[in-house]
Amino acid sequence: MRMSTPIVAALAMTSVFASAQQPLIYPAKDQTATQQNKDKGECSVWAQQTTGVDPAQLAHYSANAPKPGGPQGEVAGGAVGGALLGTAVGAIAGDAGKGAAIGAITGTVVGGSRQRRRMQAEDQQQQQIQQQVNAALAQYNKAFAACMEGRGYVVK
Repeated sequence: MRMSTPIVAALAMTSVFASAQQPLIYPAKDQTATQQNKDKGECSVWAQQTTGVDPAQLAHYSANAPKPGGPQGEVAGGAVGGALLGTAVGAIAGDAGKGAAIGAITGTVVGGSRQRRRMQAEDQQQQQIQQQVNAALAQYNKAFAACMEGRGYVVK
């Protein structure tokens, strides 16, 4: 028995990501492996159409989502800027060397603080994205499980 192209495509797309995420399926009515694969493909297509969630696209998005930890130059930039400012202040006060050292330390602290705040914001954004991906996948899996149960499988 030959499966239709959308079903084959759905099986191929979901096997990479969703197979690790899909519930366990037991053929309660002695369905053959061929029948089970056909039912999985058809239920995958139905779950995608019903929920609007495509596990393959979620996998692609998750794999290609921007990772935290952008530019690392804020600490060094803060030190350089602080040193320049400190040199100017020190020159006015009569000791440019001490002013530069104090400015570099202050600039490093300020630059490091900016970097930590940016990294925290990026981490929060990544967590929100992952929560949305997990919620969408859970919705898809619920529809997929309902379809498989309707075809006589036990789904856990």
